[in-house]
Amino acid sequence: MLLIYTQKITPRIVYTFKHICTNILGIHIKFTSKIEEFIAHEGMKLSYGKQALGNELFLQKVDLLMEQGLSEVEIKVQPWGDDSCFFPVSENSALPFDIFAASFFLLSRYEEYLPHVKDDLGRFPASESVGYQEGFLQSPVVDIWAYKFKEVLQERFPEIALEKREFHSRAIIAVEHVFNFQNKGFLRSLAGMHLDIIKLQFNKVIDRIQVLLRIKKDPINIFEDLIGFIKEHKVSLLFMFQLSDFSIYDRNINYNRNPYRSIIKYVGDYAKVGLIPGYFAYEDFKTLRKEKLRMENTVHTPLERVINVKYNLNIPEFYTFLTELEIPQDYSMGYPEASGFRAGTCSPFLFYDINTESTLALKIHPYVFNSNIVEHNNFEKITTEVGKMLEEVKKVGGSFKAVFKNQDFSEYSEHQNYYSLLKQIYEIR
Repeated sequence: MLLIYTQKITPRIVYTFKHICTNILGIHIKFTSKIEEFIAHEGMKLSYGKQALGNELFLQKVDLLMEQGLSEVEIKVQPWGDDSCFFPVSENSALPFDIFAASFFLLSRYEEYLPHVKDDLGRFPASESVGYQEGFLQSPVVDIWAYKFKEVLQERFPEIALEKREFHSRAIIAVEHVFNFQNKGFLRSLAGMHLDIIKLQFNKVIDRIQVLLRIKKDPINIFEDLIGFIKEHKVSLLFMFQLSDFSIYDRNINYNRNPYRSIIKYVGDYAKVGLIPGYFAYEDFKTLRKEKLRMENTVHTPLERVINVKYNLNIPEFYTFLTELEIPQDYSMGYPEASGFRAGTCSPFLFYDINTESTLALKIHPYVFNSNIVEHNNFEKITTEVGKMLEEVKKVGGSFKAVFKNQDFSEYSEHQNYYSLLKQIYEIR
């Protein structure tokens, strides 16, 4: 057990130390604000404050974890070996910067609360993040910092017991549309065919007719193929389905149609399933609750997982909704338009709500890669980037998660290399 002294034990300090020390490094910790207790302790201990109490392991702090609410934060990024860090402190500290304040800044998404320029969809873009602007977005810096802190601990306390983490990877299949042509209704099918003719996409016209006549399978109904991938390579995939009402934003077929429900149930026999909330669910609690109940009525188990793949994440309100609905896991923490570590970590973590200064009972599973970026980038470059990030995550025993669409694996996909990318993520040779 590691005893930590700090003049004042704040919710931010407890949250961040637990993530770094316990969640990543596997160290049991205890806090004290009593100098007498700290001095009398004969085991492993460190102090976190403005100055050391004696010759103990000392980490100097900045003020961020002692504050409440938001304030203007000055970020000056500097090199630390081959990596980057910010919130520098004096040479008296065992580390050259406040690892806990910097980690809290990234994990809490502090910068997303502050004024920023939104993109066309009202989202916080990757280009506004300090990670992107300072060139460390594609490194899991929080985990890297934690492992460097681990070296300091081992040097000072050779007897310390640390857990070894195992690297793992997982792909998430985001299913906004189960069918391209099937079950769309007469008017939608007619309008779609008319549009295909205008665009001179006669192959789609023929395919649509064949699908409607049940001569051919719908091109984006590729779930049997993906289940076959699971069986052949003995890997786990996570499938997320959308069950929202039809709107200009969400154009899926009726959630209650038997073919739709049958596919969700079929997939649920071989993989974990979750929910993609519709556009209006991110700002309306009742809509989100309605969609949650639809999924639960379909799979007959409590909903445990959700993901937002394209709309504004609406931090922290949306995460508050999930907590109130007792949905325990979210997979939305990533950028749809850029690869990298949005929260600076490749480890699942609990979300801290700055508005209430409390830790929510919601585990965030950050993703690193979204297949949306393939449309605007060279595929070979993406493969190289994914390979580098995989190596970064493996070094710290983290979790590499990637988001794909079911359309990526259809015959209509502009790139036919998604299966090779999927195999790269799972390291299938």
